[in-house]
Amino acid sequence: MKKIYVIHENSEWTDHLIKRLIKLELPYEEWFLDQGMVNLDELPPEGVFYNRISASSHTRNHRFAPELTEAALVWLEKNNRRVVNGSRAIRLEVSKVNQYMKLNEFGIQTPKTIAASGTEAIVQAAEKIGAVPFITKHNRAGKGLGVQLFHTIEGLKSYVNGPDFEEPIDGITLIQEYIQAPEPYIIRCEFIGGKFMYAVRVDTSEGFELCPADACSIEDMFCPVGEEKETKPKFEILDGFSHPIIEKYEAFLKGSGIDVAGIEMIQDHEGNVYTYDVNTNTNYNSDAEEKAGKFGMLELAKYLGSELEKI
Repeated sequence: MKKIYVIHENSEWTDHLIKRLIKLELPYEEWFLDQGMVNLDELPPEGVFYNRISASSHTRNHRFAPELTEAALVWLEKNNRRVVNGSRAIRLEVSKVNQYMKLNEFGIQTPKTIAASGTEAIVQAAEKIGAVPFITKHNRAGKGLGVQLFHTIEGLKSYVNGPDFEEPIDGITLIQEYIQAPEPYIIRCEFIGGKFMYAVRVDTSEGFELCPADACSIEDMFCPVGEEKETKPKFEILDGFSHPIIEKYEAFLKGSGIDVAGIEMIQDHEGNVYTYDVNTNTNYNSDAEEKAGKFGMLELAKYLGSELEKI
């Protein structure tokens, strides 16, 4: 029987989707691709294959999940299976350099960025950026990995040569101009089936780690656990959000083989919009959705079901 296959390495992030699939009575199977094998000489089963592998898998001791998943996705695509967020999507998921270059290809502005490997090169890159403050982040990231704000080159030198320096899993650190917004928030635009679903306003006043998932590990100190204690919600879905960049985002997704994504943007004091992150294993915040009456995982389950019907 043809099914919806959910490919992932973190059950906490698929729990809500599985519940929606069950409620809609859609046949499904989970493929947990932490380790295993892909027999290239066998035919894959019939169905829809939804890739939810994360760039931050290595933080859950699933170091090679993206590499194994890409092998599986290429195998599926070679055999003409319907893959949602296929091999091209995972290459963007695990590399912000790839993301920025593809975004630029579609006329989408990204912050000035230099990729560097090695502590000496990181400092040289910061000097070359020529602007303060600036930030560092990991090229293969997720969960705000490696994001640090610096106001001086000396501060960066102390960091990269000190015990708190986080070595990126792929060895590449990004040095990026810091975009100062008039107010402390960013906008995250959610897309399903390549089409805009809604935008969420994310409060950044407490820091950079802004995963909207309900289940966050304890070290994610800025995830919305205990959000009810906040006087102002960290995540708020914007009613009737509209912006010219949405059309560019949809064109970018179509041209990148991405069906499901969350794209984050920030606006500076002059009104310039910068796009700095694409999440192809996007999560949704249940408190914000409940308040707005919009449910990402429900819409995603419906979309996967409609794709299954086409087979």
